[in-house]
Amino acid sequence: MFQRFQADMKKYWKYAIYSAKAQLKSEVSNSYLNWLWWVLEPFCYMLIYAFIFGEVFNGKEPYFPVFIFVGNTLWVFFQKTMVQSVRLVKQNKPIVSKVYLPKYILLLTKTMVNGFKMGICILIVVGMLIFYKVPMTWNVLYAIPLLVILFLIVFGLGCYLLHYGVFIEDLSNVVNIVLRLLLYMTGIFWDIMKRLPAPYNDYICKGNPIAFLISSMRNCVIYGQTPHRKLMLVWFCIGLLISILGIRKIYKNENSYVKVI
Repeated sequence: MFQRFQADMKKYWKYAIYSAKAQLKSEVSNSYLNWLWWVLEPFCYMLIYAFIFGEVFNGKEPYFPVFIFVGNTLWVFFQKTMVQSVRLVKQNKPIVSKVYLPKYILLLTKTMVNGFKMGICILIVVGMLIFYKVPMTWNVLYAIPLLVILFLIVFGLGCYLLHYGVFIEDLSNVVNIVLRLLLYMTGIFWDIMKRLPAPYNDYICKGNPIAFLISSMRNCVIYGQTPHRKLMLVWFCIGLLISILGIRKIYKNENSYVKVI
């Protein structure tokens, strides 16, 4: 399988990049503000969340706007990719039914699109760190492996949603409900470790990979703390494993997708 994956990536990598660029261009082609929406949209959401949860619900975490924006940046990347993964094959029926394309390339393309938008948000985070004069330490470099782990987990889970989304018509509804529940269990708007009683806060923060990654990202970027490195390694291995198994499942079943859609 590894040799096949390697050959397919070499063959279709340029297609994935070209397709991601085309999707990004098409999203803003008819907009007056064009690519500025990729900056304005997350920034406006941050202002809304900072006001609602900072002023109305009295959020007291240090550098609260940055706290909110970091959490929302990682969550939106995860949430959008999960939702889009479910119907990827059906939405690309004209391509899938006419030419052979490894179906996970469709997921890789979406991940690139959402990753590009997340990259813009990360640049905004850097600007906010400078604006609020947040003290920087070398622990900020942990942001890189944390993003790699996030990509692996998102890609691995996306492979399974892509596969089962072909056969289960109502899966998108189930995914939306689960994501809504997960939103409030991930600590986008508050610090799980402070707001939930022990030992439940520890269970949720360590057992929910997105909660762990968001909490770790805040700790290393905003508060200069070293994240839990052993747990990072555990989630890296889990993300790598589910990505490998997800690709393997797609390879085994992708010939049957055309018959179903």
